[in-house]
Amino acid sequence: METPTQRSGTISPPVFYSSAILIAILVLFASIFPSTAQSFFGDLQSWIVDKVSWFYILAVALILLSTMFLAFSRYGDIKLGPDHSEPDYKSTSWFAMLFSAGMGIGLMFFGVAEPVMHFIAPPVGDPNTVEAAKEAMKLTFFHWGLHAWAIYAMVALILAFFAYRHGLPLTLRSALYPLIGERIYGPIGHAVDIFAIISTVLGIATSLGYGVLQINSGFNYLFDLPIGTNIQVMLIIGITALATLSVATGLDKGIRILSEMNLVLAVILLTLVLALGPTALLLKSFVENTGGYLSEIVNKTFNLYAYNPTDWLGGWTLLYWGWWISWSPFVGMFIARVSRGRTIRQFLTGVLLVPTGFTFMWMTVFGNTSIYLIMKKGMTQLADTVNADSSLALFAFLEHFPFSSLLSMVAVCMVILFFVTSADSGSLVIDMLASGGKTETPLWQRIFWASSTGVVAITLLLTGGLGALQSLTIASALPFSVILLVAIWGLLKALHIDSTKRVLRQQSAIHHSRQHKSTGGWQRRLRSMVMFPRRSHVNRFIDEVVMPALEEVAGELRKQGYAVAVESRDDKRIRLEVQHNAEVNFVYEIRPRAYVQPDFIMPDEDDTETEGREERKYFRAEVYLLEGGQDYDIMGWSRDEVIDDILDQYEQHMHFLHVVRE
Repeated sequence: METPTQRSGTISPPVFYSSAILIAILVLFASIFPSTAQSFFGDLQSWIVDKVSWFYILAVALILLSTMFLAFSRYGDIKLGPDHSEPDYKSTSWFAMLFSAGMGIGLMFFGVAEPVMHFIAPPVGDPNTVEAAKEAMKLTFFHWGLHAWAIYAMVALILAFFAYRHGLPLTLRSALYPLIGERIYGPIGHAVDIFAIISTVLGIATSLGYGVLQINSGFNYLFDLPIGTNIQVMLIIGITALATLSVATGLDKGIRILSEMNLVLAVILLTLVLALGPTALLLKSFVENTGGYLSEIVNKTFNLYAYNPTDWLGGWTLLYWGWWISWSPFVGMFIARVSRGRTIRQFLTGVLLVPTGFTFMWMTVFGNTSIYLIMKKGMTQLADTVNADSSLALFAFLEHFPFSSLLSMVAVCMVILFFVTSADSGSLVIDMLASGGKTETPLWQRIFWASSTGVVAITLLLTGGLGALQSLTIASALPFSVILLVAIWGLLKALHIDSTKRVLRQQSAIHHSRQHKSTGGWQRRLRSMVMFPRRSHVNRFIDEVVMPALEEVAGELRKQGYAVAVESRDDKRIRLEVQHNAEVNFVYEIRPRAYVQPDFIMPDEDDTETEGREERKYFRAEVYLLEGGQDYDIMGWSRDEVIDDILDQYEQHMHFLHVVRE
C-alpha cells in the first residue's frame, strides 16, 4: 500500500520544516532568556512530579507488565517482519547497537556516582552503613534495570511490528494506526513525529552539553587540559564531526562498527576493574544484589513514599522514569530499525535480559568497589568528590587502581565513543522521522541533522540554557506516556487480529492439504512424500500449472471490478496481487525454494556433470503471502487445486479485513 509519505520526495515537508522551526524557537528562547526558561520549565517539571507522580509510576509499571505478558504469550511467536524473514544483524552486533544507543553513556557517568550517592544519602535509614550499602545497590539496580529497558522495548516493538509486519512507515505515527487508521498520514501523525524529533534533538543536545563535562574532566586528569567553556565547545565540535562522519557512512558501517568497539572496550574495562578489585566480594555481591532487586521489585515499583513523604523520589526515580520515557522515541526507533526478522519473544528476551544483565554486572563492579573503598579502605575523599562533582566520579575512582592512567584513557575513549554513537544513531532516527520513515535518504539530510544537534548543544552551553531544555525534555514524558499507553492497547488489538489470522491460515492450509491428499488416492500421496524435484521440474510446474491458475483467478476478479496484477520474475517467482485501495492488498506468491537432500537419496544414473553440482538439492514450490512464507508446498497439485488454495487464502484475507474494520 503506497502511503502519502512514500509518494513525496525525500522529506516530509510538514514534519521537517515544522520541527526545525520549533527547535529553533525553543533554543532561542532558552538562550536569550535562560533564567525565565529555566524557571518556567523547572516549575512545569516540579508540578508534574508533585501532582502526577502516581501516573508516572503506574504507567511504567503497566509498560513492564505488558512486555512480560507479550514475551510469554502466544503472540511471542509472531515475527517482526514477514514469516520467512531472518534477523538483519547477528546477535553480538545487535546487542552492541541497542546497548550503545540505550544507556551506555549513563553507565559511564553513574556507574560510580549513583551507588555512592545513595550510600551517603539514602532515602530512608542511616547513611554509611551496611544497610545503606545494600539499599544503595538495590536502588541503583531498580533505576537501571528492567523498567528502563521495558520502556525502550515497548516503543521499539510497536514501531517494528507495524513497520515490518504491516508495511507502515518506520516513524512514531505508525504506533497509532490501530486507533486512527489512515489519519496517521494527516495532522495527527505529523504532530506525533514532530514531537518525537524535538524530543530527540533536545535530549541528545542536552546530554551532549552535559557529557562534555565528563570528557573535559577526563582530559584534565590525563593531560592537564584546562576545564572551561572553550574547551568544551571544541569537544562538542569534535564529537559532532565524528558523529556526522559515522552517520554519513550508514548504519552497517559507521554505527555498527562504533557500537561493537564500545562493547569491546566496556568488557575490557569491566574485566580489568573486576580483576584488580575485590573480585570474590564483587561476584558474591552481584548474586546478592540481583536477588535483592528481584525480591523487592514489586514493592519498589509502586512505592510513592505516600506515608513517608520525601523529595528523594522526585530527584531520583521520577526523574529517571521521565528521562527514559522522553528518550524512548529515539532509542525505541533505533532499536526497531536494527531488529527486523526476530520474533517478539526473541526480541523482548534480548532487549530486556541481556542489557539488564550487563548493566547489573557493571553497576556491581563499579558501585560495590566504590563503596568497598569508602567503607573498608577509609577513602572518604572519593565520596566527597562524588558529592561535589559527579562528572569526576569515574576518574577519581580509577585513581585508586594500578595502571590508573591506562584505565582512565580507556574510560575517556569509551565516553567519547558512547557519545558519538548516541549522536549518530539519534541523527539516523531524526532523519527517518523527518523523511516519513525512509531508510535511504540523501547524504545532506543526515549531515544536516547530525550537525544540528551539535549546534544546539553549543548554543545552549554558551548561553546557559541546558538546564531549561533538559527540564522540558523530561516534562515531555507526561504526554508521551499517555500516547504510549494508548499505543500499547492498539498493539494488543493488532496482535490479536494477527494471531487470529495466522490460526485461520494454518487451518486453511491443513484443510486444503487433506483435501489434496484425498483427491489423488494413496499412490499419489506417497509419490508426493518421496518426490525430491529438481529446479527444472518446479520451474516447469510453475509455468504450466501455477501461471494459468493465477491468470484465471485474475481474469475473474477483473470482471468483478478489481485491479489485479500477475507478475513473473526471472527467478521464477510468480505473484498475484489484488489491490484494495486504502486497505491491505492481497498477495499470493509461489517461490521455488532449495533444500538439501537427505542422505538416503541416491542420485539418478543419468545425472550430468552440471546437474551433479546440485545433486544435494531439491526444490519446493512454496506459498508466500504478504506476511511471508507459509511453509507448505504445492508442487504436483492440479490447476483446480491451486485455484482452490488461492481462493482459500483470499477468503481468509477478506475475513481479516472484516475484523480490522470492526
